[in-house]
Amino acid sequence: MGEREGMDSGRSRFHRVRTPAGVAVVAFVVGAGVLAMASCTDGRPAFWRRDNVAALSCPRPASVTGSEFNAQETGLRHLRRAAFRGDFFAQLELGSRYAAARATDKNIEDPIESATWYAMALANDQGYAPINRVERGGLAGFGGWRPLSRYDDCRAFERHQAYQVLDRQLSRMSREEQEQVRDRVVYVLATQDAEGFRTLARLHDGLYGPFGEPEDNREAREAWGRKPEGRPLERRPRGGYWAAVNLFQRNDVDAYLYNYLAVQTGDVGAYVLMKDFERSSPHRAQYAGFVEGKARQWTPPFEFYPNTAPQSGVPFSDESRPRGDAYDYALSRMQGELPFVHVGRALRYLGVTETVALQPDQLSKHQIEAFEAMIGHPVESRLSMLERVRAIQLAAVNGSSEAQLVLAVMYAEGIGLPTDYAKAFKWFSEAARQGSPEAKFAMSSYFALGVAGVADQDKAEAVVYRIESALSGFGPSASRLQALLAQVSRSQQRR
Repeated sequence: MGEREGMDSGRSRFHRVRTPAGVAVVAFVVGAGVLAMASCTDGRPAFWRRDNVAALSCPRPASVTGSEFNAQETGLRHLRRAAFRGDFFAQLELGSRYAAARATDKNIEDPIESATWYAMALANDQGYAPINRVERGGLAGFGGWRPLSRYDDCRAFERHQAYQVLDRQLSRMSREEQEQVRDRVVYVLATQDAEGFRTLARLHDGLYGPFGEPEDNREAREAWGRKPEGRPLERRPRGGYWAAVNLFQRNDVDAYLYNYLAVQTGDVGAYVLMKDFERSSPHRAQYAGFVEGKARQWTPPFEFYPNTAPQSGVPFSDESRPRGDAYDYALSRMQGELPFVHVGRALRYLGVTETVALQPDQLSKHQIEAFEAMIGHPVESRLSMLERVRAIQLAAVNGSSEAQLVLAVMYAEGIGLPTDYAKAFKWFSEAARQGSPEAKFAMSSYFALGVAGVADQDKAEAVVYRIESALSGFGPSASRLQALLAQVSRSQQRR
């Protein structure tokens, strides 16, 4: 009995000794697990999706997120200027604004414009290029507890959210509306020269993620509906984000085309990437000849960014600015080589003026400001050279055959815009389709002489356009036709 009491007493003393140590061990393990799950590691196993969105998102300066209902247009123009130049956070913010996430943005709500900028943000390598390369593993070596920057983690969360919103928006759109989103993205990227064309190449290349990110990128794999590599315990996303994934179809020819266009800007890195593209698959190099011809005919989807706007909203301004010596030189030629009457006719066609202004000083301050507001430019009461170009472009886009003819000549001669024979041919074609005899005469010259890669030499087509131009009463064409007919009649008489 005494022995048993001694054993019980010893066991009690043992429990009293080991209980605090056991509690400490258990508390340590539980605390470590909570810290590992709550920390911003690449795994983000449990709390990543359920935590506070504001805490997980990247911080924004007050100038971007502040209340601006009374300065909405100024704030949007500031964001658009930054977004056109590739600012990842400005693109996200524009997506949110046009989605009307805030009550003060209801008047500018536009799902197509919102989807455009979310897509631009997802395609932007500022959103996924790694900053911190330190491996943050599990508990081994306490690697997951290092005090590292949250920049990579908050950007990943922002992209995760952008994928969700974009997929939801696109899934509610018709095919035509999705094409509008795609065309707007292509246009904006095409204004960014080599970098934008390289991004477009990745968007069409099946070796990359849905928006040109590395294929093993966490958000890319989530969008595909695939399990993140190296994370077997991670819950697989349900089906992926298929509307977002299918916005750009994978196509080797288009991927090659945009790589080729990037090289044409003179960028050496683009040339290296194009050669790497050719070597990446046995059949890709075979597209070279075909793509070169297609590249000569390629034109952006728009002449300038569509300046439509929601009811009582702010016009969508085109914040791509002339860049490089070619643009500066072309704009400088506007002053002395393009008569202002063509700008005046464009402004009358657009309803800005009631009569044709022959000189800039014939425009009132109110008329200039009305046009600047129409195209979403800052109101400066002075018609800049770029705004003169925009007036002709806007009239051409809205159906003025005269403006289309003038714009075609501007592209052909490099006045106001850098020389581009593909765009010149496009606008000559549009004007000719509306019956412009001068445009038909120009088209006959294109086909008579042939323009490499744009319009192959076709004598029969040239004659058709020349006759149509003469029958429409165009002098040079009519006189040329009369000379030909006289020559034919003389040859007939000799017989």
